[in-house]
Amino acid sequence: MATLLHLDSSLHSGTDSKSRTVAMKFRDAWQEQHPDGEVVYRDLAADPLPHLDGHGFSAAFVDADSRTPEQAAAFARRLELIEELERADAVLLGAPMYNFTIPSTLKSWIDHVLLVDRTTGDGSSVKGLPITVVASRGGSYAPGTPRESSEYVQNYLRSILGEFMGFDIDFIVPELTAAASNPAMAELIPLAEASWVKALEDAVTKGKATAQRATAA
Repeated sequence: MATLLHLDSSLHSGTDSKSRTVAMKFRDAWQEQHPDGEVVYRDLAADPLPHLDGHGFSAAFVDADSRTPEQAAAFARRLELIEELERADAVLLGAPMYNFTIPSTLKSWIDHVLLVDRTTGDGSSVKGLPITVVASRGGSYAPGTPRESSEYVQNYLRSILGEFMGFDIDFIVPELTAAASNPAMAELIPLAEASWVKALEDAVTKGKATAQRATAA
């Protein structure tokens, strides 16, 4: 039975959230291919993880028998999240851009599941695992745009998840989502609409392709 791990991090709910809406399109397409599959869902905005603290961090470098009760409890939480990730056949991640980067709740999840010598490097337990990121943003930060240098969502996630942890990472990018509500962006509405249509189409196409990949595996 195939398993999809789906994480959302948008502060907005339902259709008010572009990343959630696109992610659900992907998820629906995935479930059409795996009607008996399992979807493990975490809403990191509604049920945020605690930030990784000194106990959880230091516990990774201490033998289990030598950990303090605080280290043991914090590390148990990390292991729960890591094992949940390792059981997945694919990961779907909603990552809207806030203040040029990812939500802090998503950063907390990454901090917990990134464990040196387990989920990193050549021997990473998640190496090759497909992860699709819905990276919505109010403006455009694409190559050649004025704000290209302020793109810290795709660049960061490609580095930490792709290069460091070994995920097979792919992106769906609905951009210019603020055009309809920002008069200063009115002339960009046609581009925003085209980006939205493409994002929804990509969600269906990539959801099906990821599901078929899990079947082949």
